[in-house]
Amino acid sequence: MSLLSSYEGLRQETQRLGMSLLSSYEGLRQETQRLGMSLLSSYEGLRQEIQRLGMSLLSSYEGLRQETQRLGMSLLSSYEGLRQETQRLGMPLLSSYEGLRQETQRLGMSLLSSYEGLRQETQRLGMSLLSSYEGLRQETQRLGMSLLSSYEGLRQETQRLGMSLLSSYEGLRQETQRLAQENDELRRLVQLIQENQELKLVLRNRGSSLGFCSSGLLAEVAASPRPSRRRTIKFKDADRVLPGLQAEESLLDSSPVIMGNPEGRFHFAIDRGGTFTDVFAQCPGGHVRVLKLLSEDPANYVDAPTEGIRRILEQEGGVLLPRDRPLDTSRIASIRMGTTVATNALLERRGERVALLVTRGFRDLLHLGTQAREDLFDLAVPMPEVLYEEVLEVDERVVLYRGEPGTGTPVKGCTGDLLEVQQPVDLGGLRGKLEGLLSRGIRSLAVVLMHSYTWAQHEQQVGALARELGFTHVSLSSEAMPMVRIVPRGHTACADAYLTPTIQRYVQGFRRGFQGQLKDVQVLFMRSDGGLAPMDSFSGSRAVLSGPAGGVVGYSATTYRVEGGQPVIGFDMGGTSTDVSRYAGEFEHVFEASTAGVTLQAPQLDINTVAAGGGSRLFFRSGLFVVGPESAGAHPGPACYRKGGPVTVTDANLVLGRLLPASFPCIFGPGEDQPLSPEASRKALEAVAVEVNSFLTNGPCPASPLSLEEVAMGFVRVANEAMCRPIRALTQARGHDPSAHVLACFGGAGGQHACAIARALGMDTVHIHRHSGLLSALGLALADVVHEAQEPCSLPYVPETFVQLDQRLSRLEEQCVDALRAQGFPRSQISTESFLHLRYQGTDCALMVSAHQHPATARSPRAGDFGAAFVERYMREFGFIIPERPVVVDDVRVRGTGRSGLRLEDVTKAQTGPPRVDKMTQCYFEGGYQETPVYLLGELGYGHKLQGPCLVIDSNSTILVEPGCQAEVTETGDIRISVGAEAPSTVGTQLDPIQLSIFSHRFMSIAEQMGRILQRTAISTNIKERLDFSCALFGPDGGLVSNAPHIPVHLGAMQETVQFQIQHLGADLHPGDVLLSNHPSAGGSHLPDLTVITPVFWPGQTRPVFYVASRGHHADIGGITPGSMPPHSTTLQQEGAVFLSFKLVQGGVFQEEAVTEALRAPGKIPGCSGTRNLHDNLSDLRAQVAANQKGIQLVGELIGQYSLDVVQAYMGHIQANAELAVRDMLRAFGTSRQARGLPLEVSAEDHMDDGSPIRLRVQINLSQGSAVFDFSGTGPEVFGNLNAPRAITLSALIYCLRCLVGRDIPLNQGCLAPVRVVIPRGSILDPSPEAAVVGGNVLTSQRVVDVILGAFGACAASQGCMNNVTLGNDHMGYYETVAGGAGAGPGWHGRSGVHSHMTNTRITDPEILESRYPVILRRFELRLGSGGRGRFRGGDGVVRELLFREEALLSVLTERRAFRPYGLRGGEPGARGLNLLIRKDGRTVNLGGKTSVSVYPGDVFCLHTPGGGGYGDPEDPAPPPGSPPQPLAFPERGSVYEYRRAQEAV
Repeated sequence: MSLLSSYEGLRQETQRLGMSLLSSYEGLRQETQRLGMSLLSSYEGLRQEIQRLGMSLLSSYEGLRQETQRLGMSLLSSYEGLRQETQRLGMPLLSSYEGLRQETQRLGMSLLSSYEGLRQETQRLGMSLLSSYEGLRQETQRLGMSLLSSYEGLRQETQRLGMSLLSSYEGLRQETQRLAQENDELRRLVQLIQENQELKLVLRNRGSSLGFCSSGLLAEVAASPRPSRRRTIKFKDADRVLPGLQAEESLLDSSPVIMGNPEGRFHFAIDRGGTFTDVFAQCPGGHVRVLKLLSEDPANYVDAPTEGIRRILEQEGGVLLPRDRPLDTSRIASIRMGTTVATNALLERRGERVALLVTRGFRDLLHLGTQAREDLFDLAVPMPEVLYEEVLEVDERVVLYRGEPGTGTPVKGCTGDLLEVQQPVDLGGLRGKLEGLLSRGIRSLAVVLMHSYTWAQHEQQVGALARELGFTHVSLSSEAMPMVRIVPRGHTACADAYLTPTIQRYVQGFRRGFQGQLKDVQVLFMRSDGGLAPMDSFSGSRAVLSGPAGGVVGYSATTYRVEGGQPVIGFDMGGTSTDVSRYAGEFEHVFEASTAGVTLQAPQLDINTVAAGGGSRLFFRSGLFVVGPESAGAHPGPACYRKGGPVTVTDANLVLGRLLPASFPCIFGPGEDQPLSPEASRKALEAVAVEVNSFLTNGPCPASPLSLEEVAMGFVRVANEAMCRPIRALTQARGHDPSAHVLACFGGAGGQHACAIARALGMDTVHIHRHSGLLSALGLALADVVHEAQEPCSLPYVPETFVQLDQRLSRLEEQCVDALRAQGFPRSQISTESFLHLRYQGTDCALMVSAHQHPATARSPRAGDFGAAFVERYMREFGFIIPERPVVVDDVRVRGTGRSGLRLEDVTKAQTGPPRVDKMTQCYFEGGYQETPVYLLGELGYGHKLQGPCLVIDSNSTILVEPGCQAEVTETGDIRISVGAEAPSTVGTQLDPIQLSIFSHRFMSIAEQMGRILQRTAISTNIKERLDFSCALFGPDGGLVSNAPHIPVHLGAMQETVQFQIQHLGADLHPGDVLLSNHPSAGGSHLPDLTVITPVFWPGQTRPVFYVASRGHHADIGGITPGSMPPHSTTLQQEGAVFLSFKLVQGGVFQEEAVTEALRAPGKIPGCSGTRNLHDNLSDLRAQVAANQKGIQLVGELIGQYSLDVVQAYMGHIQANAELAVRDMLRAFGTSRQARGLPLEVSAEDHMDDGSPIRLRVQINLSQGSAVFDFSGTGPEVFGNLNAPRAITLSALIYCLRCLVGRDIPLNQGCLAPVRVVIPRGSILDPSPEAAVVGGNVLTSQRVVDVILGAFGACAASQGCMNNVTLGNDHMGYYETVAGGAGAGPGWHGRSGVHSHMTNTRITDPEILESRYPVILRRFELRLGSGGRGRFRGGDGVVRELLFREEALLSVLTERRAFRPYGLRGGEPGARGLNLLIRKDGRTVNLGGKTSVSVYPGDVFCLHTPGGGGYGDPEDPAPPPGSPPQPLAFPERGSVYEYRRAQEAV
């Protein structure tokens, strides 16, 4: 060793190597001799060797010596031996011995004390593939050990499962050998431990923190050829392995029902939800398996439904099925699936890239939609984005044929209508544009052409060209849904093009998981209408409710049947949404509904998403308990999920002890391995409780603070009341009583609230199916295959057309039967049902009616007496019929059903003695904690009765049986709860924030129910269909308490009307009186708005104790023009009949003669007419009286429950709450200005087009939170009709205050309490009693809003106009208001083409417009560039062109034709509007803002509406486009939501 010739050299070398233990060369010599390391004759050799081997961790030979000694590696007497050995074994991962040491230590391979031992062991086991660590990984995959896809996975899994027997490699060897044998029962038990919910539940309730069994529990299992109803498991060393575990556990098997004849094969029904996938399988022999697994778990499987099928096939077949191999389908008979794939793609906007092809002139039609905004009070006007990426305008035009001179030969549409092809489709010009789309990567098209519902040739030609060019998906609107109305049909086609490719990709991926791509397996998908369809015909537009539809089918086939046909309300409350539906012997369908901002025209079950479920967030705002609509979502979820989420309803239930963390799996927290956290719930709720108690102790009515449990209980009660409101609306909308229903409860969170919901609605029964957590999957198993055929029609329903109707129905029936036969159904299994879509002529209220309960007569079609069915349903839903009015057929439809649902044969669960109490817990109810027993649903048998309070737990939900209720286990193993009366509670007149929130909902519900009665019983289109009405409840002083719907122009005006009557009549108010008023000086808005007021007397009270009122817009009450909306009126008398204070009902008698005389009175004035529709006036007035009576009845019930003093006190409290919210807003505004050194006075001024100024000065009182709104300096009353009654200004002010508050508050008299309003008498805002006011209502009101919002700097001016257009002649009349641009604001661009502020009217669909009126709509698109420039751009106005086909009188009543909508903070103003008339000869005339002019065939009216103002300096960097982020809220849908949207679109 010449290199180490000196000790100094050795010292340096050892220092370099870090060989501190070899402090002398002699030590090294002795060591090498002792080890016999002849190959390392020099230290340099050793150094080179360890470098060559990469043994960086063995930086000293002493370390190697100690290591070999420690490991006892006698067979490896030299390191060279080790090197050779590792090379021979090809162990690339163990390139250093240190790596091997760490690995063996980490794996706990105590029995393999040497690597040679490992080699010998693998040889002995014949594990030839395990010559390397990679081999072991591959082998575990091949054996189907999916969770063990790596040895590391095995280590983690055995630790997680507590599998103590597998602590060594030998243990693993023995275990895998044992499992590979035909020990079916033991293998089943191992899988039971990992997958079976009931066993997990037992173990959790025994105190296991993980909810899994250790392998020390693997034990003797009672063997049987088939699983019995109950299985006994004996545990070895039970108490030692799991403290508290009994030595023997009796478990119910999860196969409770026998169904149908499965013919030796499997039938699967799978509901793939957003969070979980539920699998319901009928196995050979008839028994059932159920399984729940995560819908997304990419670490373990690609597709949840496929994985569910694989697991059940494995469990039943006793053969491991590797995940990486397609499944054998020879034993699978059918697969049925419901999926949220389409819904999620729509909500998250993750569909296919789509281009829209639309008739030229309509490029922005789907952006404009109905032109109504979603949220009345959100100044940013957030609206869902359209689904298409690009638009191509198609040069083509088809119009309805009217026989004008010079037109060509008409063509006949499928409805029977004649049409004129004005311009054939230009395919040559279109080809290049389509090729451009392809070059940009767009492969999916939606084709939407005018009138294609009846004449589809142009769409078919475009579709053929697109497919020829290579587009992979082309959705024609005429095929997606051939119904009149281009806007919803266009949305439907776009949704189809957007979603169907996504669904097809999913279906193809699903197919690839099976051998032969499921060629010989019947695969069906649930559609939105509750019927199943083959997967090849499963399309996007019919898939949006695929998931929830299964639940409706499920309870309709179970609860409805076992409850003896009593109508059922379905209540599906999950973690992120609450769905409500109804079933009474037939499915309730809607044919047009919106989901995620997309209106779909397709048959859909009427499933109403009404709340955010357990994830509804909790707030305390200005003295009010508020639940939702904001949601915590699935991520981060409630606070108890341990992910920093907000406090929610779930947290409140957890704090109250109504949820048990031990009954939930440990899937929470960042690592998804922790239990629910009650501590996190308490901490989050305590923060809210601090706000509550601060308000109680320091607020206007000091009171004792509330405990944390009282706060939680308050939120639960408010949540329940909030969910009751839409359920009442759903039932009463169709004339049903909620209390006559059974509540069918399902979903994970529903059982917590079912008793309280049922009690509040007056129901006496709650039914919870034994598979309530998997009811949607069960519904799929019970559903039938459906094929529908539908086509539009325009025939009258008269005997002369019955033959045609029968022929069309027969043809559609044949289509359905042929389609079902092609799927393998024999004719004996096919049934059909025929429908006609009928409406009274001149109305839009069409009903899809079946004649299955009305057999044919001599005076009906052969298919049935549809007329009798229509009249019966119309009477039930609306309370009257119109016998003299012709009936029109809009559509013919046939629904074919192939009976294929699996037949349930319920097996009785026998009880074995009294129910076993699993444990006792403490639950909080009114009055404090109560001892509450906990039962396991799986242990209960038929006849067991459980007295409330108690909890019933299964693997998927917790059922709360409240005090006073009793639960009983039915013969089929379901839970039926008899709901007892609520224990009487004392509510005082002193303010209680919880009661305040409940009364707020009750008062609003009263106004809403009044509205339902008014809409049902009114006869006019304005009230019944346009829903242009408001109903309200008032306190004893006439102050507004609640008002619904929130039509902005009605918000404050009705209060002024009621209070005028109180002052005007004084003591001349008596029981049985009903008052009628519309005069502007008596609180009226404009004359067509007739207000009916009923004072309510109470025994022992001399004065009315409260008032109810309803205001409805009557289509005509006389005056100088039809419609009573003259653009050029100069006096009030020219606008129609006037009622200052008229007793419509006196002493209980309707004064028909007197009111008729008053309505005809305008005819005595020269140039005027009396009412032109007396019959509708009288009918609607009676409907308003009936609505008031409903309000009186409901308030009477409230007084009966709480007492008159309490109800009146809370009328005052709810007004005070609104006052508090406005004061908070005014203080915040003032404080913000003060902090910036700005004065507490703000002002603004704007002008009407005639130059009349609207001036406002606002003085804020910071200490009081009050303000003076002073309109002094506003211009005088004008000669014309732009004068706005004082009530209009107050309505505009309430609207602005609500917008500025920025959240839901009670809209009542209290809003104006902190405000003093100064309006100069004789001004344009408070004119003389004789002044004309019709324009003030629709135009001046908008300018008042612009001025108020401008003073507060809230946003730039919106279009400031409603763009009123009226068209009429001797036989027709038409009125519309047209959208414009919305103003931009701090953080948002203005919305283009939308109604703003004081109006939100929907516009008539272009196809309806052209079919009913003598006009052609040539253009309806955005007026690009008309919005004001700014850092945030103002919204663009629209261009709308009408070509006249008959002589008529055109009237326009518009503003912002002279003064532009202002910008703010440096933003530029929007463009002025412009009204042009282009005569047939080409002459163009500017009509000005207000005029009436005669128009003739060929003339064109071109309307350019104003744009919105910009906000901020245009030179500032532009932010990304889009609206500000909105709080996560649940996506509302269903008929209740559509009704409210329609109400607010007035």
